[in-house]
Amino acid sequence: MITFATMVLALVTFQRLGELVWAQRNMRRLMKKGAREEAPGHYLLIVLLHAAWLLGLWWFAWDAPVNLFWLAVFVVLQLLRLWVLATLGERWTTKIVVLPGAERITSGPFKFLNHPNYAVVIGEIAVLPLTFGLWLFAIIFSLLNAAVLFIRIRAENEALERASAEASTREDDHKP
Repeated sequence: MITFATMVLALVTFQRLGELVWAQRNMRRLMKKGAREEAPGHYLLIVLLHAAWLLGLWWFAWDAPVNLFWLAVFVVLQLLRLWVLATLGERWTTKIVVLPGAERITSGPFKFLNHPNYAVVIGEIAVLPLTFGLWLFAIIFSLLNAAVLFIRIRAENEALERASAEASTREDDHKP
């Protein structure tokens, strides 16, 4: 039986799978331009967390009633996600990838937050379960996500600082 909840979950699942394909394509392009992956050790945690979150939602919510308020909040989060992805363009990946010499992106949502994508993810992890009335699920996965993002954001900030320092060194080397 196809329920409204099933349709919502199917759309989110297909969206995530499409994003993984796009991220892989972007990563291949970036690597051809000389980019390097940084701090890959925690990536499996991110994959496991997001897979468990989505599988858990399928398990618990496939036939749940849908709260239209929380669904509307989730839709707004998807619009913000699109803004982030459009701003990053081919530089968006699911991994930490640094392209030497590339300017740090400071336009779009990056004018307001250093890591707007993670702000969106924090919202999604909490809001989609709330759409199906799964308060405890939302709390548990929000806490797990906070732990993973603590690791991730520190690693990404360190990678960006290294890249910035390398760019400054290269510029100093070329000064007369």
